[in-house]
Amino acid sequence: MDPNHDPRVFFAAERTLLAWVRTGIGVIGLGFVVARFGLFLHLVQGESPSSHSYSPSSLLGVLFILLGSLGIGVSLVQFRRFVRTLPESDVPRNYFGGATVIYSALVGITGAALAIYLLLQVS
Repeated sequence: MDPNHDPRVFFAAERTLLAWVRTGIGVIGLGFVVARFGLFLHLVQGESPSSHSYSPSSLLGVLFILLGSLGIGVSLVQFRRFVRTLPESDVPRNYFGGATVIYSALVGITGAALAIYLLLQVS
């Protein structure tokens, strides 16, 4: 193996991307719980869930969801930029690195769709 070219650099970058995706999923999950906690509080107080507009917890939850999705998107862009700087010999042959990119993009898009759904669901 040539000491100037090491495919482990590519895999380290991919692991970093996936760590950011995991973090983004965690922030999206926290946002969903926060958004739904406001609904729970209204039900505990005996109010009808449709009798309120945007509660602070709903807006904060949607903000967390968008923050998680944005984090995934930014990490994906950084990963793509970094991989373009690698020499061809650092990228493993016959390895489809696009699966990681596609998965990350789908998770980020799904998070953004969840935020839009929660915003539209609250009357």
